[in-house]
Amino acid sequence: MKKIFLFASLAALGMTSLTGCIKEIEPQSSYVTVDQAANATGAFQNFVDAITNTMAGKFVYNASNMSPYDYGYPSFFLMRDVMGQDITLEDTSSEWYTTWYTCGTGLGPLYAVCQLPWTYFYGWIKSCNDVLTLAGTEPSPEHVSGAGIAYAMRAMFYMDLAQMFAQKSYAFDKKAETVPLVLETTAVNELATNPRATNEVMWAQILSDLDKAETYLADYNRADIYTPNLSVVYGLKARAYLIMEDWPNAEKYAKLAQQGYTALTESQYTSRTSGFNTPDGNNSWMFAVRFKDDDPCILQNDGDSSWGSQMIVEVSASGCGYASNYGTPKRIDYHLYQTIPATDFRKKCYIDFAIDNMNRADAMTALSEYSDDPAGLLTTASATPSTKIGGIELKFRPAGGEHANQYAAFTVSVPLMRVEEMMLIEAEAVGMQDEARGITLLTNFAKTRDPEYVYGKHTNDTYGSNHATGFQNEVWWQRRVELWGEGFATYDIKRFDKGVIRSYANTNHLAGYRWNYGGYNTNAGNVHPDWMDFCIVGTETDYNSACTNNPTPIMPTADSEEFIWGN
Repeated sequence: MKKIFLFASLAALGMTSLTGCIKEIEPQSSYVTVDQAANATGAFQNFVDAITNTMAGKFVYNASNMSPYDYGYPSFFLMRDVMGQDITLEDTSSEWYTTWYTCGTGLGPLYAVCQLPWTYFYGWIKSCNDVLTLAGTEPSPEHVSGAGIAYAMRAMFYMDLAQMFAQKSYAFDKKAETVPLVLETTAVNELATNPRATNEVMWAQILSDLDKAETYLADYNRADIYTPNLSVVYGLKARAYLIMEDWPNAEKYAKLAQQGYTALTESQYTSRTSGFNTPDGNNSWMFAVRFKDDDPCILQNDGDSSWGSQMIVEVSASGCGYASNYGTPKRIDYHLYQTIPATDFRKKCYIDFAIDNMNRADAMTALSEYSDDPAGLLTTASATPSTKIGGIELKFRPAGGEHANQYAAFTVSVPLMRVEEMMLIEAEAVGMQDEARGITLLTNFAKTRDPEYVYGKHTNDTYGSNHATGFQNEVWWQRRVELWGEGFATYDIKRFDKGVIRSYANTNHLAGYRWNYGGYNTNAGNVHPDWMDFCIVGTETDYNSACTNNPTPIMPTADSEEFIWGN
């Protein structure tokens, strides 16, 4: 019997099928044999490329809708990061991430929003499985690197799913359920009775995939950072062992991942033309995605269905962009901003709240310290419900410093892994074995951002949980500032089981959504809120009888009392 597989994704996944790869179809069948696919000219590489070519710039969920959040992997950064406290949103009908910020009804299993991660991630995983089916259990020399890429990416996608859907992180409960595992060896008839893998099973599979990726990519030289190589595999292993609290291995792989990379300098971090929009000119970025000028998300809908539309504010002259013109720029949490010393150059990525108290002339002068388009920033602020400018982020800059043409400004790259993350993983892992040595590493890192850094100001940042040590609290603060907007907020809150604090004196969080731990619902005795435990879409539990679901999150009915810092 010939070994066959379906190339097109299931209709429920909504993924576009591949074309131009296959020369022959078996008579009387729409199936394609593995041998046919493997022998078609360029076919295998096309399937390898398909793993990453829908990660940014394509309408994967619903092309006809051109939804402003349907632009790929970086959109999940915002979905997760607005669930905590470090990003604040405003109350406007144009804010597309309100559901995740406000514990909206759409997070429940009967709504389309809940389908998004299922469509995206299982579509990407299927692309990996297709490559592994083609490559076979013993890949030929010409297929080895492709198989390595598929194993690395599948591990990364399952890492995301495990962290989003498990109610408890691995270190808290190895038996907590994640999501169903679908591998290249999974038969179609198994999908209807495919239970959610436990943390223990899931992370074992992730490490198994990464072990194979490490072997297969050992001699692979990539053309650019938009494809994973061995350093990315090391980085993914470091992340996995961090979640598992296997500190010696987290240290080992974080150190290996750093080889050949250096941290961003102040001028690179805060550059007005290349700040967080390109890997060119820096040696920090390890892995990334990019939005190209011919991507549907750039060409259609005025470019408004893109990362740039959501995160790049310095294009008010274009008249387009949700962040720059439609009243939805993303802001840093007021308290987090106030804890960043003036001597820390990362503070320059967020507009000073004090500028709201200045007259226009003084504001223009102050804003010129942040941007080449200070008047445009005032225009952006005036379009928001609050009309305030304080806290607006300028971390993610328009491509090449373009301020007028949004199509050009939004063709940016977005980092998925940076060496700074590895440095912080190493510091945490070392410190959990030898705190004094960890403090030294953390201090050395922090001083590259703030030469006056003094360890110990954040050791009491418990946020309602004592799982993390005082040292880990200090690491967490560095991660919150260094990796702001890069998709780690919910993951860190869940692995430490931290609470959320939005209600406090002078908060810039929306009234009605100022919730603190103790004032919202949780699952399984957790401190983190229930809305961070993603629900599985109802169609999966309807047709997969072995798949359980997380409780539908319940929106709190009132703001919490103001938290008093120092308690």
